[in-house]
Amino acid sequence: MPHLTVEYSPGLESRADLPALCRALHRAMTSAGIFPLAGIRIRAYRADHCIVADGSPENDFAALTLAVGAGRSTDALRAAGDEIFAAARSALAEPLSTPHFALSLEIRVIDPDLSWKDTPIHARLSGQN
Repeated sequence: MPHLTVEYSPGLESRADLPALCRALHRAMTSAGIFPLAGIRIRAYRADHCIVADGSPENDFAALTLAVGAGRSTDALRAAGDEIFAAARSALAEPLSTPHFALSLEIRVIDPDLSWKDTPIHARLSGQN
């Protein structure tokens, strides 16, 4: 269950290639080597109503949240986070070169006792279907 959500301000759509960002994040997640391909999800959502920092209309943000299942070490998650954050920084180099952008990544580990799933995609990708 490595699900990566990208929440972003509306102005970022004109400053960055968001589909390319999603592809770069997917590549980073798959190359990290700790996430099953069948579980990877990347979703990007525009925050239609937001105020960023001092409220300047030039300000934009991208907030990445990676939700993962329990069982990976902190060191492994930190290494994967470093790789994912580097991919985001590269894909968002243009807005990051200005003083009007904020980029963040947070990794959340999901308690398996409080998580329900029914995912036939796993069986298909592992050759069981």
